[in-house]
Amino acid sequence: MSNALMSRKRVPVAGVLFALAVVASLPVLSRDAPSWPDSQLTRTQAVALLQTFNADLLSHPSATLTLEGWCDAHHLADTAKITAQRDHIEKPLSTDDRQLMGIGADEPVRYRRVKLACGGHVLSEADNWYVPARLTPDMNHILDTTDQPFGKVVAELHFRRETKSAETLWHALPQGWEISPALPGASRSLAIPHQVLRHKAVLYDGQGRPFSLVVETYTSELFAFPAPPVATTSR
Repeated sequence: MSNALMSRKRVPVAGVLFALAVVASLPVLSRDAPSWPDSQLTRTQAVALLQTFNADLLSHPSATLTLEGWCDAHHLADTAKITAQRDHIEKPLSTDDRQLMGIGADEPVRYRRVKLACGGHVLSEADNWYVPARLTPDMNHILDTTDQPFGKVVAELHFRRETKSAETLWHALPQGWEISPALPGASRSLAIPHQVLRHKAVLYDGQGRPFSLVVETYTSELFAFPAPPVATTSR
């Protein structure tokens, strides 16, 4: 067999090995989580937890730090650190959202879409439009060349967050649950949809200038821990 033919036959093997190496280097995003029993109690607990998380988001400027706090409190990872996994796609900012941010049609805007994960659990999928002229050159460079979470990169702007909408996408307790003798369609384990909560917010820098619009969709991975224990009383 000629050297040229042998070389051609080696290419697919080398390509497969390279692909396997790339896949092995990627973070593992596990959706394996303890299942919650489907009962009125666990559904009520889920409602309370989701509203607690929602309140934390509404009262803090950084969603990244809020997610880290949630990850730490619920032991979703050995080290509660949020990592961003970026999808390299483009999505223009709508005319209405430009008006919401108070910027003209010709103002350059950049777009970032990331999945924010902790301990292998994707907790949020975020769309982020930002005005590069209102960030420092170093911030723009980091955002262009790395997958670091946006909130940490722009922390030095001492920004505040103004939530424009907060939509609960999953209602664990159906309407009329408080007068129903049993939950309709209850199964052995609680089925939580992938998307449970969505926020739309504008970030303002220390001078009060809007510099970013974010749409964050939070996932069922927020509940990737054992169901809260049932309290018992001794007699």
